[in-house]
Amino acid sequence: MADGQLGRDRLIAWRAEGPANYYEASPNLARVLALRAGPAALAAMTPRLTELGRAVVEVIEPAVAEVERHRELPASLPYDGVGRFVEKVEFHPAHRRSGAAVWSSGLLDVQHQDSGSFLQAALFYLLSFVGEGGHGCPAVCTAGLIRALAHRGSPALQERYLPGLTSSDYDHALRGSQFLTELQGGSDVGANTVAASPDTGDPAAWRLTGEKWFCSVADADLFAVTARPQGAPGGTRGLGCFLVPRTLDGTTPNGFRIRRLKDKLGTRALASAEIEFDGAVGWPIGALDQGFHIAVEELLNTSRWLNAVGSTGIMRRAYLEASSFARYRSAFGTPIIGFPIVREQLVMMKIEEHAALASTMALTALTSRLDAGSADDEERLVHRFLVNANKYVTSIAATTVVHQGIELLGGNGTIEDFSPLPRLYRDSIVYESWEGTHNVLCAQVARDCTRFEVLGPVGAWVRGELGRAGETAGPAGSSVLEALERIVGRLAHSAAGGPHGAPGFRRGLGDMVRVIQGACLLAEAAVTEDAHRPEKQAVASLFVRKYLVPGHDPDADPDWSDLVDAALGAEGT
Repeated sequence: MADGQLGRDRLIAWRAEGPANYYEASPNLARVLALRAGPAALAAMTPRLTELGRAVVEVIEPAVAEVERHRELPASLPYDGVGRFVEKVEFHPAHRRSGAAVWSSGLLDVQHQDSGSFLQAALFYLLSFVGEGGHGCPAVCTAGLIRALAHRGSPALQERYLPGLTSSDYDHALRGSQFLTELQGGSDVGANTVAASPDTGDPAAWRLTGEKWFCSVADADLFAVTARPQGAPGGTRGLGCFLVPRTLDGTTPNGFRIRRLKDKLGTRALASAEIEFDGAVGWPIGALDQGFHIAVEELLNTSRWLNAVGSTGIMRRAYLEASSFARYRSAFGTPIIGFPIVREQLVMMKIEEHAALASTMALTALTSRLDAGSADDEERLVHRFLVNANKYVTSIAATTVVHQGIELLGGNGTIEDFSPLPRLYRDSIVYESWEGTHNVLCAQVARDCTRFEVLGPVGAWVRGELGRAGETAGPAGSSVLEALERIVGRLAHSAAGGPHGAPGFRRGLGDMVRVIQGACLLAEAAVTEDAHRPEKQAVASLFVRKYLVPGHDPDADPDWSDLVDAALGAEGT
């Protein structure tokens, strides 16, 4: 009995040790922001990041956990108490508590400010410590709709809807969604059949009819919907992108009906539905014949960028849970953090998260330049490559990292109320398919390699990242350059294998992202302050040896165990 109580006391102490602020518990985020956005921008962001880091611990995580614990998931409410057709979605009261904290962070009012892309990414990284939580997808879809309206919308649409979309008041803000997927097409958006016909009462409006198969944020106030205007050609070039309000009078659904809510593996607090449109009134976002490009460049690219941010935040939370548990859990008379096999597993989780943050914040820098209108043609091509390739690799890595964390917690790792890891695992799997399956993304990059010859600019950009590291990159820098030369040739050859790339293209693309991550990690290590530079250099060195040195054998590497200890740093004691 005494031994059992000792074990329980250690678990109680483990929970009590949990961070009071996730921003302060993730110092690498500030170091990367200092490099990519600049020290002055970091100083300006810090108060808001600190505030949200605390709110995630004190408000958002408890509310999300309450919804999950009671299985109080979204419910469809077609009619109200007096029989009016309202087509609403109901949520547990805790959903509003967490949403109010998310929106009050200013996550959606920052993206067109100076360094706004960096602040938005950093805020979303911290929010993702709870997984999707019912608010991650709405925030991302709203961010994409803001971009679409700001860049492509008419002055009338901008004036009418942008103030509500950028509001920080959860109860009065407008939330956006994006409905592209149809049953017969899936990721083949060109096969979509939802039709748009001119509205007889408003020459600027259209009426949409047809079914959308996967509609996340089914409770949104504004839907961005792809549809084929009357007389338009087939394929993607015939699609328009329309803004469809949920209601035109504040109560009555605007020509749509929810068929049913989806019962998903993860992101369960998020309302995803099948929706039928029957004469819904909508207005074009941009030119009618540019609908597919608008959907990809404004909506999907925003989602793919922030999906990678979210996957990275999930990884960091999983690492914090597993590493802190390993310090308190004892086996055979000693904390398991002292076992070499556990230490190596933890450090593999850590280098994955650091690598994902490195490549994703490099992508954020490109996004920021695009938003500011200062990106040159080569940077636009690098962004086009990385926004797809990075989402592919980081989403897979997140699932792997959370899985490793569950394993380190043993049987406890599978228990829903013992830790957030089961929830994070389910959400990470959904993130893998969110806004494009892996094969779809790889096929898109393969087409870009042949159509736009993106590999040349990407290679030059990688060399530029290594230039930031300078001589401090050492042998690791040489390994990155050698891998770059090998893999670019492989990718070019595979991309020429057809419109979707040869089967080997997917493998080569994953390797190419590892090259990018290795270069970014070395650039970060070069400018990290002296006290933390050994840890950062060890992370970069381990990553390069693991992924970019052909035939590397950790058991034959005399420096491996020392690098593991250095990479874990204070978290490994």
